[in-house]
Amino acid sequence: MGVISEPLALTADAIEVGLVSQIGGSVSSLRWRGIDLMRRLSDGDREAGNVLGVAMFPMTPYANRIAGNAFEFRSKRWQVLPNNPPEKFNVHGSGWQLAWTVVEAGAGSATLALDIAGAGEPYSYRAMQTFVVSDEGLDVTMTLTNTGPVSLPFGFGLHPWFDRDPDATLQFKAKCFYLEEPDGVSGDPITLPPELDFAEGRPLPAGWRNNDYGGWGGEAIIRFPSRGAGLRITADPVFRHLMLYADPTKPFFCVEPQTNASGAFNRGRWDDPEEGVIVLGPGESAAGAVSFMPFALQS
Repeated sequence: MGVISEPLALTADAIEVGLVSQIGGSVSSLRWRGIDLMRRLSDGDREAGNVLGVAMFPMTPYANRIAGNAFEFRSKRWQVLPNNPPEKFNVHGSGWQLAWTVVEAGAGSATLALDIAGAGEPYSYRAMQTFVVSDEGLDVTMTLTNTGPVSLPFGFGLHPWFDRDPDATLQFKAKCFYLEEPDGVSGDPITLPPELDFAEGRPLPAGWRNNDYGGWGGEAIIRFPSRGAGLRITADPVFRHLMLYADPTKPFFCVEPQTNASGAFNRGRWDDPEEGVIVLGPGESAAGAVSFMPFALQS
């Protein structure tokens, strides 16, 4: 294999996907028939290496915040560091803030890898993302391996960003809704009330939303009528949760498939399947795939 150019461009039929391995192993764009279906990384953010400007970044070795920057597991307290000032608490782990290695790349596929050896955090792990572009869309397979000496709780997910068009709508099914506590931390789940339910599809909320939807059905549909296109997101059953971030003052919103419930590492219910935490012993791995499939809207 020759020298791999950066950024990477994957294409198939009408699909174009950009990757920026050096900026958090992230996707920089997802286009279909020339239409952006994720927020495109701007030239300025690309030059600055701003991962908060990408189209999608990985969440690993867990998703969302750890309140107090610590958790208790098997009679030991594990400490993490705040990583997104001015926020007080660690968010989304370490993978999104580090450069990933391009393991292989071709016209329609690429594999990125990240190896962490416990520097400044409890975890030693190897994370891999395999991107495959076809005429149906983009498939992303995430694999997480515990390379450390002890068992630990893990999780992973994807954090895509979407342009908040005034006419954008969102549709998905879920069973419960996690309340938001101070500092962006997720609290306990409640039965999903009708006014917070997106099962039938509805516009984005007019107010603040930063909440985990549990018991996610594994499919979410975003429609952009003014663009004449939509995006269907499907995920393997390991992704039990869907995080929705929507601030009406921002020009974007986020719909994030993730394995673990937000706040699960602080609640410590490690054996509860609804929490979605994956305990991996030394050398053990977990994996899951998410697909992003564009479609045309009826005119």
